[in-house]
Amino acid sequence: MKVPVLRTPRLTLRGLRPTDTEAILRIFADPGQSRYLAVDYSDPERCREMVGRRLAYDGPDGLGHWVIEHNGHVIGLAHLRPSSDLPPGTAEIGYFLDPAHGGEGFATEAAAALLDHGLRTIGVSAVWALVHEANTASRRLVERLGLQDVGGEEHYGGPHRVYIALPGHHGHLHHVELWVPDLTRAEASLGWLLTELGWHEFQRWPAGISWKQGPTYVVVEVSPALTASEHDRCRPGLNHLALHAGSPHRVDELAREAGRHGWRPLFPDRYPHAGGPDHYAAYLENADGFEVELVAERPGVTQEG
Repeated sequence: MKVPVLRTPRLTLRGLRPTDTEAILRIFADPGQSRYLAVDYSDPERCREMVGRRLAYDGPDGLGHWVIEHNGHVIGLAHLRPSSDLPPGTAEIGYFLDPAHGGEGFATEAAAALLDHGLRTIGVSAVWALVHEANTASRRLVERLGLQDVGGEEHYGGPHRVYIALPGHHGHLHHVELWVPDLTRAEASLGWLLTELGWHEFQRWPAGISWKQGPTYVVVEVSPALTASEHDRCRPGLNHLALHAGSPHRVDELAREAGRHGWRPLFPDRYPHAGGPDHYAAYLENADGFEVELVAERPGVTQEG
């Protein structure tokens, strides 16, 4: 699985290659590199096995394993990938730096680039760092990057602190406003669906209602400035809303129940893969022509690092 090249003022992070194996062996030659790990990678055979597992990684696009280069030389190894220890849809960050370059801020610079890539470019729901209790330097590093300590657990054969970073709001959707021809019908269909998906009523006034989840809200309003009495999703403008709906089983439940709340199925002959063979979703249209897509979560991908 290819990962993108990431560049910082002093470093280049690029995908791990078989030709990097000898450089990784040198980085782990010092037994101190493995003092917080369950395996001693100063043993060349074990280190080669570890590099082989990383080269064989086959996970989601954009996630995987990088080497850290400085002035054209490999000085570290890093990863941002799913983990069997963590919830689906999230990623674990990890990094190893050549001890010869300790104290120069390279690990912080590389980790910051991976963190930004995961949260802003890939859009994972959270980035986790599992840091050994005794690894005070790494704990200080992730805390400088803004990760929050949420407790301690046993991971990788030892006591670890669990840190998490969540996406910020910058550049994210603030709200969506839909002008509808009939507020009662909109509340009966859209209001029911949003409530089922965990949204709560946020605002209400004579001509409109909004529902909110987290920092984002959806408004439906009968505006006096309306220039038409019906919505046409095939005209320029809004085609549909796509909403995360949980498991495939939950999508099935909502699709079955939706008919009692003003929705009809779209593309029923291709359900649940109208969006493609790897996309599980229900497409619904209400009486006023508004379409929603209920998207199922992908099964979690777990890999050994």
